[in-house]
Amino acid sequence: MIKHETEGSAIKDVSVEGVTIDTRKIEEGNLFIPFKGENVDGHRFVEDAINKGAAAALWQKDVPNPPTHLPILIVEDTLIALQELARNYRQQLNVKVLGITGSNGKTTTKDMVASLLGQEFQVQKTEGNFNNHIGLPLTILRLKEETEMAILEMGMSSRGEIEFLSKLAQPDAVIITNIGESHLLDLGSREAIADAKLEIILGLQNEGLIVYHGDEPLLQERLSSYDGNGQLRTFGRSTQNDLYPVEITQTSAGNTFTTNRSGVSFHLPVLGTHNVLNALASMLAAEFFGVSYEKMNGGFASLKLTNMRMELVEGAAGINIINDAYNASPTSMKAAIELISNLDGYERKILVLGDMLELGPLEEKYHYQIGSSLDADKIDYVFTYGKLGAYMAEGAKEVLGEDRVFSYEDKEMISNKIKQLVRPNSTLVLVKASRGMKLEEVVTFLQQK
Repeated sequence: MIKHETEGSAIKDVSVEGVTIDTRKIEEGNLFIPFKGENVDGHRFVEDAINKGAAAALWQKDVPNPPTHLPILIVEDTLIALQELARNYRQQLNVKVLGITGSNGKTTTKDMVASLLGQEFQVQKTEGNFNNHIGLPLTILRLKEETEMAILEMGMSSRGEIEFLSKLAQPDAVIITNIGESHLLDLGSREAIADAKLEIILGLQNEGLIVYHGDEPLLQERLSSYDGNGQLRTFGRSTQNDLYPVEITQTSAGNTFTTNRSGVSFHLPVLGTHNVLNALASMLAAEFFGVSYEKMNGGFASLKLTNMRMELVEGAAGINIINDAYNASPTSMKAAIELISNLDGYERKILVLGDMLELGPLEEKYHYQIGSSLDADKIDYVFTYGKLGAYMAEGAKEVLGEDRVFSYEDKEMISNKIKQLVRPNSTLVLVKASRGMKLEEVVTFLQQK
């Protein structure tokens, strides 16, 4: 409820339910928050928002001509107002919060841990990519009063951003999935990336949980001298970790694995053995909040991953396609290639790889290394897309030869050429690139007869 009387405002006694920043998604009773951008000023849409059902709107003080006939509340800065609303609401809620960050696997881990915790609690999680200084406050403000567990993904592009998000969310537990090469363009080194990701512990509640990849030296080195009030737990492949896999069996339906902590055999309906590590991180967090290992299989069985993450779909002519086109870095690219290389039951395996973005001055080298590291006995053909993808093609030609590697700047041409190479019902295609390349369009073409 907003009760406010200001000269020049039509607000007197207004009930508000929910917050939005997009006039296309307004629901009855929402508070509309406009932002003043370089190219578009959201204040232009305030009247439209009210007409569509918004109960009220904020208005930034330095924006001229506030509409006196509308229910608006004038604030110093609309972004700060959004963030402070979220901070205040977080403090009012009786909810446990789990924060997740990392170079790769944030969203997959978020989906996994939400499914595991859903066995015991009412859970809400970050939707889509609402994981930054705007998206995370909106996610908090969308939490229902009956929600018991909130799973919040925290992204960044520079130092200080995750610290801000963590102190806003005040998590009871955090997960750091790994340290990769994403954001090298902004931060310059993996060491700086590790420092930025570790900011997530700065908002941790007393006696909270810190789950991290114990096989990552950069994390081990920095947390070896940790003297805070958090509890440290590690996951990874090596036996030095608190939780590690004892046996993994990979099939086209996912992974079955056992761990050092339980005699239970877990079935994970997600492709890629690297996703077993994401599962282990999720299991440590779920255990902290009281979910038994016996119940975790139920959580894995009901798991629904966000689209375009190791998504197995069917194409025309019986092509099996792994759509992993949401994002890419050298680490995640190698993991996806390892998956397709080791899957049995296919006569022909084809890679469609696009640019990996934000890798900094060594980007050409990283792309070349991906191509040159391929196993010619396990991969039949490689297609690349984009200017940086061409460097992958150069590296791939070193091991596969000129006649098995193709570099294109047209997605439909890639799809048409692949269709010529298909072995019906026995061809597997991996499609992977950074989000900006929109390589899922190749998947769409491959699904057309």
